[in-house]
Amino acid sequence: MTAEIIAVGSELLTPQRVDTNSLFLTDQLNGLGVEVVTKSVVGDDLDRLADTVRRAIAQSEIVVLCGGLGPTQDDLTRDAVAAALDRKLVYHPEITEVLEQRFAQLRRKMAEVNKRQAFLIEGAEMLPNDRGTAPGQWIDDSGSHVILLPGPPHEMQAMFTRQCLPRLARIVPRQVIRTLVLRVAGMPESDLDQLIAPVYKKYDNPATTILAAAGDLQIHLRARCPTEGEAEALLAEVGGPIELLLGERIYSRNGQPLEEVVGNLLRERHSTLSVAESASGGLLGERITSVPGSSDYFLGGFITYASRMKVEWLGVPEEIIAEFGAVSKETAEAMALGARRRTGSTYALSITGVAGPDSGGEQAPVGTIYVGLADPAGCTVLHRQFFGDRTRIRQFATQMALDMLRRKCAQAAIA
Repeated sequence: MTAEIIAVGSELLTPQRVDTNSLFLTDQLNGLGVEVVTKSVVGDDLDRLADTVRRAIAQSEIVVLCGGLGPTQDDLTRDAVAAALDRKLVYHPEITEVLEQRFAQLRRKMAEVNKRQAFLIEGAEMLPNDRGTAPGQWIDDSGSHVILLPGPPHEMQAMFTRQCLPRLARIVPRQVIRTLVLRVAGMPESDLDQLIAPVYKKYDNPATTILAAAGDLQIHLRARCPTEGEAEALLAEVGGPIELLLGERIYSRNGQPLEEVVGNLLRERHSTLSVAESASGGLLGERITSVPGSSDYFLGGFITYASRMKVEWLGVPEEIIAEFGAVSKETAEAMALGARRRTGSTYALSITGVAGPDSGGEQAPVGTIYVGLADPAGCTVLHRQFFGDRTRIRQFATQMALDMLRRKCAQAAIA
């Protein structure tokens, strides 16, 4: 079965509010084996909302609406769904009595406008709301199930968990959804897709999605099957050949970020790490220390933005900077060696480059990055030219540095 989620409210179309209800509902529905195929955010407009509901009902077996069940004139969900289903709104005085009792318990007089919440769509089943005043509604219509839920998350989550999940569990065919996430570093998105497309294009199930960030690619394989065993077997059938094609470029098979993978490798080998950063300005150290327990292997680092600091803190020879420049293979090497020497770490990473927007000249245009990796055997330096804005280039640089270290640790483990 498929589902659509419609978040209602003009406030959700502003930068001040984020629709978090859809995330919760997607997780709950996926747990039942229901695929969420569309999410919509619709403002407080009766005609637009009614049109959205009509389209959703025509395409999906389950339609869930959140918000717009309050007592005010801009709460239009009841009216819109009634119009979409060509049904009447029916007043239920017993709901008004419950609301009045709730207000009385709070020593407040209920406003006349709250009676709007006592209208149910013809044929709807009321879903009690013990955390607010807006009752939900469940409607069966020509094979579709339309669910109206309140907008406040604490009300919506309680109502869906207690009232809707048991009903859905009885009508949803037994099915499970399992996902395999492969994370890849060190290759462009187009190259990755060209390599693995001949494998995944043979299958509609599992569905394949490729997500791209700065230096980080994610391959999501989502399998839908009657049993967990069948889903896992299908993921292995498709994921296995993809893993063989990508080889060591895959750094994670369970969604772990690169900094966590590197940290685990360092911990397993009882190795330590230090960093020397220029262009990245501390971003590399921040990523490393974002992992709980990183004090097991991370000793610290140096943010040597100015050439003088590279000389004084890391011991980079002045003649290297004078001859080759602060953005150079030679300087990156000296920075990494200096960080390792000053801290006594097993490994040291260095980053120097030009993140922009100003250029470093013909020798070092915007996007020029050098990453050094020092270890007991010496130092390796890689050079890359990245494109993008300042933030993106810095992210690429730290991803490149962490991936260098990951590969070095993996090679050491094999040796």
